[in-house]
Amino acid sequence: MKAKIATFCIMLVFWVIMSGMFDAFHFTLGVLCCLLVAHFSASLLFPESGRPWFRELIGVILYAPWLAKEILLANLQVAYIILHPRMLEKIDPHLFRFKSKLTRPLAKVTLGQSITLTPGTITVNIHEDEFTVYALTTESAEALPGEMEERVARALEIE
Repeated sequence: MKAKIATFCIMLVFWVIMSGMFDAFHFTLGVLCCLLVAHFSASLLFPESGRPWFRELIGVILYAPWLAKEILLANLQVAYIILHPRMLEKIDPHLFRFKSKLTRPLAKVTLGQSITLTPGTITVNIHEDEFTVYALTTESAEALPGEMEERVARALEIE
């Protein structure tokens, strides 16, 4: 029941911020939609596995600034490559695979999305513990899984 109430509150705050509609008709529809979403999907946001979800939330909050910094650095690196007069010599696109030590599906998805958000790399496939990633350069391929996987593990691999 707590998960449903928390989901409802989160959805309602998000709806109010995004819609900006405060008249009775629209607000009532927003409340009803948030109630339905909370009823049917509370277990998606707050799984009842007994895991300390608050610790996971703190881990993700601490991971986000590091990821933002990495995205910025990768943006600068890709911009440098694109603007370089010998761009074709710097680019070495290829697919590569690596095995991950992550066990939880949420951690694997977070790693895959983090890789995709970082310019110059795209997660093509995740199958069990094997990731297939497209990389624009050899340097970006060599950096994976590396520190990103370790930070995701610290944030979400809680036992």
